[in-house]
Amino acid sequence: MKYLDEYRDAATARRYARLIARRVTRPWTIMEVCGGQTHSILRHGLDRLLPGGVTLVHGPGCPVCVTPVALIDRAVELARRPGVVLCSFGDMLRVPGSRGDLFSARAGGGDVRVVYAPLDAVALAERMPDREVVFFAVGFETTAPANAVAVARAAELALSNFSLLVAQVLVPPAMEAILASPGNRVQGFLAPGHVIAVTGVEAYETLASRWKVPIVVTGFEPLDLLQGIAMVLRQLEEGRAQVENPYARAVRSGGNPDALALLARVFEVVPRSWRGIGEIPRSGLGLGPAFRAFDAERKFALTGTGAAEDAACMAGSVLRGIAKPPECAVFGTRCTPEHPLGAPMVSAEGSCAAYWRYRRPGVGVGA
Repeated sequence: MKYLDEYRDAATARRYARLIARRVTRPWTIMEVCGGQTHSILRHGLDRLLPGGVTLVHGPGCPVCVTPVALIDRAVELARRPGVVLCSFGDMLRVPGSRGDLFSARAGGGDVRVVYAPLDAVALAERMPDREVVFFAVGFETTAPANAVAVARAAELALSNFSLLVAQVLVPPAMEAILASPGNRVQGFLAPGHVIAVTGVEAYETLASRWKVPIVVTGFEPLDLLQGIAMVLRQLEEGRAQVENPYARAVRSGGNPDALALLARVFEVVPRSWRGIGEIPRSGLGLGPAFRAFDAERKFALTGTGAAEDAACMAGSVLRGIAKPPECAVFGTRCTPEHPLGAPMVSAEGSCAAYWRYRRPGVGVGA
C-alpha cells in the first residue's frame, strides 16, 4: 500500500494484518468513533489490509460534523448582529447552516474571527469592552476543559461582554444511540483515546456490559489502530465484551481528575441535538447555574430550530455508520470541500473529507 509504505513500521503493520486474518472466522463490523482515526485509517490504507469479512465503519466522532444546523444558524445570526464579535476555530467557518455559513457571514460584513484557544476570545473581550464577544464552543470532552477555563476566567474578570455559544457533546451517549438504533450493524468499537484521557473508562465499561459489545481504547498511529482492531476481533471471536486499554501510555483508567472537577463546576449534563442523528438525552454539556450569565443563547434570546440537512446529503447515515461516503449520490459531484452540502465534507475530521482526500481516482487507492 502506497501510504502504508511511507510509515516507518509498515512491516509490523503487515504482521498485525496477517494476525488479524488468522483470527477471523466470520464477518464483523467495527466502528472507529473518532474522525481523526478515520483519517489515519484511510491515509495509511489500513482498511485495505483487513480480510474481506472485516468492515470498518465511521462514527460521529467529529464535533464539527455533529453540530446541528440550528446551532450553525444561531452562530451566523450572532455574527451578523451589529456590535457582536463571533470567535470560532477555523474549521467551523465553512460548515453549512440553512441560511449560509460563518464564512459568508464574514464576507457580508459580520465580525467573525478565527482564534486558536478559548482564552483568546476572553482576552479580546477584555480589550473590547464596548463589543459583545461570543466564542462558539464546539467539541467533545477534549475541548470542554479549555472552554470551562475560559468561562471561569471571564467570571473572575467580571466580563459581562463575554459569552459561549455552547455545542459541547459527549461520546458515550452517542455510541449508545448508535447501538440502540434499528439499523445498527456495529459489533465492536475503537474508542477515542484522547477523549478517554479526560473522562476515564467508567462510562465505556457500562456500555460494554449493557450492550455486550467489545470496546478497545486506541490512539491515532497506524499500529495503535491495527492493535485495537485485532483486540476487538479477538473479543468478538471469543464471545467477550470488555473495555481494554492498550493505549495506557496516554490514558489512565480514571481519566484526568482535575479536568473532571473543573467540568463539574462549570457545566451540567443536558440533552443535545446531533446533526444527522437527532436529540440524544444527556449527551451534551451546558453551562451550570453559576455560569448561565455567560450562555449566549440565553443572553441573546436565540430561538428557532433551523432547517434540516439538504435532502440529498447522507451525512446522518454516514455519522451513524450505516453508509460510507462514496455511497452518497452527491459525493464528489454536488458535494465537495469547496461546496459542501454536509459538515463531514468540510471538517478536517470529517469522514467524507477523508474519502475525498485519500480515495479520489488517481491517488493510488481508488474511490
